[in-house]
Amino acid sequence: MRFLIQILTNALAILLAAYLIDGISFKGDWTILIIAGLILGLINFFVKPVLKLISAPIILLSLGTFTIVINMILLALVDWLVPELTISGFWSLLWGVILISLVNFFVSGLSKK
Repeated sequence: MRFLIQILTNALAILLAAYLIDGISFKGDWTILIIAGLILGLINFFVKPVLKLISAPIILLSLGTFTIVINMILLALVDWLVPELTISGFWSLLWGVILISLVNFFVSGLSKK
C-alpha cells in the first residue's frame, strides 16, 4: 500500500512540476503519468541507495547537499526513459527535483499519521 501511495505521489509531483516549472513538460495521459511515477519510484528504491553509498564521502563533505545532484541525475534518467516527459535545462531539473522532493516530503508526513 505504501509503494502505491509513493507511485501516485510521484505522478502527482511530476504533473505539478510540469504545470509550475518552465522547461518541464509532460505530454501524455494519466496512464503514462502513473508509469512515470512507477519508474521514478523504482529508480529511487533500487538505484538511489547504491548511488548514495558510492558517493557517501562526497555527501558527508558537502553536508548532504550532494544528494540534490543525485536526485537530479535520477530525474534526468526518468526524463530519458519516459519520452512524454521533457526536462530542458539545468535550472528546470534543479527546481523539478526540489518540487518533487517537497511534494514527497509533505505526502509522506501525512501518510505516517
